[in-house]
Amino acid sequence: MTAGAPGPVDDSDGRGGLRAALSGLTTRGRSFLAAGVAAAVCAYVLGQGDLLRVGLLLAVLPLVCVTVLYRTRYRVAGSRRLSPSRVPAGSESRVHLRVDNVSRLPTGLLMLQDSVPYVLGPRPRFVLDRVEPGGVREVSYRVRSDLRGRYPLGPLQLQLSDPFGMCELTRSFSSYDTLVVIPGTEPLPALRLAGEASGYGDGRQRSLALAGEDDIIPRGYRHGDDLRRVHWRSTARHGELMVRREEQPQRARCTVLLDTRRIAYPGAGPGSPFEWAVSGAASALVHMLERGFAVRLLTDEGSVVPGESADGFAASTQESADSAGLMMDTLAVVDHSDGGGLSRAYDVLRGGNEGLLVAFFGDLDEEQTAVAARMRQRSRGAVAFVLDGDGWARGGKAAPDARVPDSLRLLREAGWTAMAVPPGAELARLWRQAGAEGSGAPSSGAQSSAAGTTGFSGGWS
Repeated sequence: MTAGAPGPVDDSDGRGGLRAALSGLTTRGRSFLAAGVAAAVCAYVLGQGDLLRVGLLLAVLPLVCVTVLYRTRYRVAGSRRLSPSRVPAGSESRVHLRVDNVSRLPTGLLMLQDSVPYVLGPRPRFVLDRVEPGGVREVSYRVRSDLRGRYPLGPLQLQLSDPFGMCELTRSFSSYDTLVVIPGTEPLPALRLAGEASGYGDGRQRSLALAGEDDIIPRGYRHGDDLRRVHWRSTARHGELMVRREEQPQRARCTVLLDTRRIAYPGAGPGSPFEWAVSGAASALVHMLERGFAVRLLTDEGSVVPGESADGFAASTQESADSAGLMMDTLAVVDHSDGGGLSRAYDVLRGGNEGLLVAFFGDLDEEQTAVAARMRQRSRGAVAFVLDGDGWARGGKAAPDARVPDSLRLLREAGWTAMAVPPGAELARLWRQAGAEGSGAPSSGAQSSAAGTTGFSGGWS
């Protein structure tokens, strides 16, 4: 993000530029100008020649400083670099600024200032001494935000002043950078997930090629193919080189569903249930990608990320890496939706076999619970984390009621592994309890027994 730009006095012309330069007079410069005019008027009235000369000196000095500063001709290039440009909420990023004097003249005293949103901290200012021709000056500062989002940095501003402090001129570069603050993630324990194929790595299924002599499906030769894979019988039949298909590993799929309905989450801010759900979805995405799953993000409005292919899943490892950044960028700016239902998400999910489904729900009424229950039909396994809205609204840290909510009961009857999320819950603990529930093993902890974790299966194996 390097931007070369004229020096502070080289990008304006004519009356407009001179007027802008005069507006840069400091309090000292305006005081000198006013005192000079007043002395000149008094000298004229009283007939004092010496006082007139003093008045002219006081009035001319700031005007000379403005003219010299305005007519100075040098060029300065500025650049900004973020390290890193994508950080979790609560983490710091360092911003590196660089100023290059690309003119043949040395600069005077410069004040470097960068524009940052108030949530990232105070506006940084740096004073740079004289920069020689071809010289470079580098400074840096840190930014930090507890709120996720996309924050613009810039434009970078240079302020030039004369040696007497009579005038200050400010010019801005045109380049901007963007700091992306993504939701904080929590490391999750590795569990045996539904849809995995034993003996072929975590999170992968094997799609075997047809290998018999009678049922081989060859394809045309491509540059770089191993000649040992040439199928001569098909080559003779088609009149061109044909090669046997290799075994193609097919990555197991996982859809992470995030309920963003405004009516489903009470409160707002970093400690709100909605922010917990967003962070939980980010943690699940990162964990499933690390396990080798092909992952996509789905919201209640039916929007799918990354969405490169027809089904929304990335097709290759490189695409998955790019998609991971795209999904985290989406979660960085996701906000409440005004929709009242989950029907659009259900329309997306009912299109085919979705593999594993991990959902983060807010409050569910009877109608939306029925819609969520039907989502299980197209998934090999389904895990739901349902936030206890009343508990979050009270702000209590106590365990949830011993009575299993109707929504959890209905989801479990439909085959979901459903977990209630009380205020302050740790996702890693709930994740482990969901794994124990799905496998039929009793889970430890008062919360697990209160939720009735035995006897239900679905999301885990």
